[in-house]
Amino acid sequence: MKWLLRLLIAVVVFYGSFQYANEQMGGGVWSIILPLIGELCLIAIFIGEIKGFKLHPMAYAGGLIGTILGLIIGSLFGYVLIGINESGIYLFILLNSTFAYLGYTVGISWGKEIASLPVFHQKTKGEGARLKVLDTSVIIDGRIADICEAGFIDGTLIAPQFILNELQHIADSSDPLKRARGRRGLDILNKLQKSPQVKIDVMEIDFPKIKEVDSKLIAMAKEIGADILTNDFNLNKIAQIQGVNVLNINQLANAVKPIVLPGEGMNVTITRQGKERGQGVAYLDDGTMVVVEQGESLLNQSIDVVVTSILQTPAGRMIFAAPKNHVS
Repeated sequence: MKWLLRLLIAVVVFYGSFQYANEQMGGGVWSIILPLIGELCLIAIFIGEIKGFKLHPMAYAGGLIGTILGLIIGSLFGYVLIGINESGIYLFILLNSTFAYLGYTVGISWGKEIASLPVFHQKTKGEGARLKVLDTSVIIDGRIADICEAGFIDGTLIAPQFILNELQHIADSSDPLKRARGRRGLDILNKLQKSPQVKIDVMEIDFPKIKEVDSKLIAMAKEIGADILTNDFNLNKIAQIQGVNVLNINQLANAVKPIVLPGEGMNVTITRQGKERGQGVAYLDDGTMVVVEQGESLLNQSIDVVVTSILQTPAGRMIFAAPKNHVS
């Protein structure tokens, strides 16, 4: 699609500049110079863009309009100068190149701003699902890919450019653990892009005046009317205070854990000592911590326990239990 759009832009710029040279500048050498200037500007722009990330079609449209207006303004100024001095051809070329580039830059910037409007995104998606902005933590975590493949996440996922930059910075870290986490995050993004179950777009909106990445995420979610996907507890709270809806992967994981009730029995293996004297700690298959009273002496043993109470915390669920033969 973007290659077809580039071709259309090139054709329109060439034809428009050629017609302008023939009708307003007397044709001749200008019928070659003016279209050549326009095409050279487009080639330089497209080469630079291919090395970066894809742009929204609205940004291309803004760039096209800006380039055409820049060429027209540059040609008008150049025509006046050439009318005064025949040797002004070089200044004419310089003016056209400069105005074409400035027109493209301003036009593509306006196109990005228009493309970021919530109403525009809802129309281009063709569905009622809200956009969802990915946080660095949820990308590195990796569970988002499995959740999307299972069909529990719909709509378009947005990977902000500043999040990609942060991932790249982590992947280039001298710390082996950070480097591994950063590379894992990039692998997860690549997996999401290849998945037929989800659509993921890279959005280049940035907020230069905002330094913190979390604050940028909140500002971006507000601007484009999106939710934030994260497993960062602090970001979750701050975003909710500012009126941004948050989808927390950890909360989802806790919600789908099996429910146990006081009085139910289970078999667990005591793996370590607890914080309090006499306590032992075990873990269920889903990672839920089970604190066993009087379990310290049963370290590395599988025992039957009875649930005595359940504590729900922001970090997850904790189960308190006692050995079955100790429960009267």
